[in-house]
Amino acid sequence: MKSIIFTAPSSGSGKTLITLGVIRNLKNRGLDIRAFKTGPDFLDTKYLTEASGKKAGNLDIHMMGKTGLNTALAMNKGEYAIVEGAMGYFDGIYNTYENSTYDISRELNIPAILVYSPKGEMFSAIPKIKGMVDFQDSKIKGIILNRTKKNLYPLFKKQIEKHIGIKVLGYVEEDESLKIESRYLGLIPYENMRELDSLLNRLGETLEKTVDMESLIELMEDVEVPEYNYPKRRNITVAIAYDNAFYFYYNENLNLLENICEVKYFSPLKDREIPKCDLLYLGGGYPELYKQELSQNKTMIDSIKTMAENHGFIYGEAGGLMYLSDAIEEYPMCGIIKGNTHMTNKLQRFGYTNMELIEDNILGIKGDIFTGQEFHRSFIDTEKKPLYSISKPKGRRNWQCGYRYKNVFGAYQHINFLGNMRALNFLLNKIERG
Repeated sequence: MKSIIFTAPSSGSGKTLITLGVIRNLKNRGLDIRAFKTGPDFLDTKYLTEASGKKAGNLDIHMMGKTGLNTALAMNKGEYAIVEGAMGYFDGIYNTYENSTYDISRELNIPAILVYSPKGEMFSAIPKIKGMVDFQDSKIKGIILNRTKKNLYPLFKKQIEKHIGIKVLGYVEEDESLKIESRYLGLIPYENMRELDSLLNRLGETLEKTVDMESLIELMEDVEVPEYNYPKRRNITVAIAYDNAFYFYYNENLNLLENICEVKYFSPLKDREIPKCDLLYLGGGYPELYKQELSQNKTMIDSIKTMAENHGFIYGEAGGLMYLSDAIEEYPMCGIIKGNTHMTNKLQRFGYTNMELIEDNILGIKGDIFTGQEFHRSFIDTEKKPLYSISKPKGRRNWQCGYRYKNVFGAYQHINFLGNMRALNFLLNKIERG
């Protein structure tokens, strides 16, 4: 699979828009494009999916392990892979480059294109770019200059190619009409972008005019992607909440469940009750934005309560945990996990986590350790005993989370099953045993 990664010196350089434009440009040429995002981000993968027309995946060493990187590629195999890097090229866990776009590009041997936005500088950009290109094992093979005026582009191009020796592929001028409004985690939810398809086409057309797309394609390198054989099918039905309130799921998780089990998608906002199922999966999202609608759908809430009381298996992550609680602010929710969810105006937790089980639950036994991440502005005021002992991969902070009722478990932490197959298998085995 011919592959390339788009990266930048830091967040806010415009690499998301450049990546989306490249994907849509190549898709409109009739090429088979598969898109990926490094790191744990959910929202950018929604845009990448829209741009490519196919489900986008994540690539994350902490969340899925190094073996999981290849599995994620194999699950989403195509002719071309376009990867959007997270944050700056070298920015990894804590103050290291571990799990950075640089780290992942080295691990998978994928060349990188640097998106650089000059700001109040001319030749000073050269040593900055050269340092990134010449750093040990750097995979940067080309540059696109973003937010660069047409008359300044030849000046930058000449000096970059003279002093650094890599190809400058083109430029994109500042254009307010090609921006996507920032909101919450990185970008606004794609469901609210009615004109997204038109914007993506305009991005692709813009790049066609000012970027050497043929040379960009030539810089892609073949990555050997092994075949992936999914685990054996099970006689298990999984109901997955998926609508405007709940849509934060790793596509690797959905792929696994769709290929191992029978999956039924439903909407807690619009449907009257959950589908008949053996496992109910409530993912993350923005339930706080739809708290009134969720609270008013009492038949849905009653069906979830009934499943919980009958010892049905329910797993909720982040927004799913909020929905399982007594209330979000003043709006009643499912009332299965006792405690009220309160919204704040600042992040309560953010970043990668390691979670150790304090007691047995539906995901494992005491002492099992999972890898995950969390990002939330809410907290739950509860007296229930937490079942996760949580720490950062680097650093000394520790806290607790994760709450159980019968066969229900909810936590703020998201996990990718590719890095936590033991938890997935434990859960499915437990369901089969009844």
